[in-house]
Amino acid sequence: MRRDRHGGAIRGGRSVRRPFGVLAAIAVFGLTATVAVAPLTNLETIRAAAADGLARDSVAAAAQRLSVEPGTESASLSTESYVASTGPETLIDGGTNLDWAKLVIVEGGWPLTDENVTFMMRWMRQENGADNWWNRNNPLNNGQGSGGGSGLGSYVTLVEAAYYAAENLRSGRYPAVDAALAEGDSADATAQAIWASPWASSHYGYGTHWSSRPYDVIEAPASAWGR
Repeated sequence: MRRDRHGGAIRGGRSVRRPFGVLAAIAVFGLTATVAVAPLTNLETIRAAAADGLARDSVAAAAQRLSVEPGTESASLSTESYVASTGPETLIDGGTNLDWAKLVIVEGGWPLTDENVTFMMRWMRQENGADNWWNRNNPLNNGQGSGGGSGLGSYVTLVEAAYYAAENLRSGRYPAVDAALAEGDSADATAQAIWASPWASSHYGYGTHWSSRPYDVIEAPASAWGR
C-alpha cells in the first residue's frame, strides 16, 4: 500500500485524508489569513501617514512660494537724497557744519542732494573759516534777522541762523539761487548763481575767490546750538 503525496491512505480505491490533515489545513489557512490582514493594516497606516506628511510638505512649500508676474521689474533704491532719514532734530544733534548746511536746505524746502550740500559747505567756507564756521552763530554772514544789515550780526543759536538763511534765500531777492537749489543737481551752477547775486559785494571774484577743494567736517560747541 502506498501513500500519496499528502499523507492519505487508499481505501477501496479512494484516497482518504486523515482528520489531522484537515485540521492542519485549517490552521495553515488561519495563519495565512492573519499574516495577510496584518500587513494590509500596516500598509494602510503607512500610506495614511505618508499622505499626511505630503500634505504638510505641500502647505509648507505653498507658504514659502513667491509668485512674480511676468515682466515685473525690481525696485531701485535712490541714494541721491537724505530726505527720508534726515530731520531737523537729527541734524541739530549731529552738531557739525555738515549738519548745519543740511539744516538750511531742509528749512528752505529744497531737495537734500549731494550737490546742494556740497554747494552749501563751500559757501560757508568762503564766509567763515572752517575751524570757526559758527562765528557769531552766523555761518553765512546773513543780515536778515541778525541785527546786522552788512552781515556782521549774530543769532542766538545756529538753529535760528539756519532758519533765517533759508528765509532770506527764499525771499525773492535771490531767485537764481533759489531756482538752482530747487534743481539740486549742480553745486557749480548754484555757486555761479550766488556769485552773480548781491549777497556779497565782492561777488566772490566771480569764482576766483571760491574754492572747490574737499571740505572738512567740524563740530561746533554745544552752546552754539543752544544745548
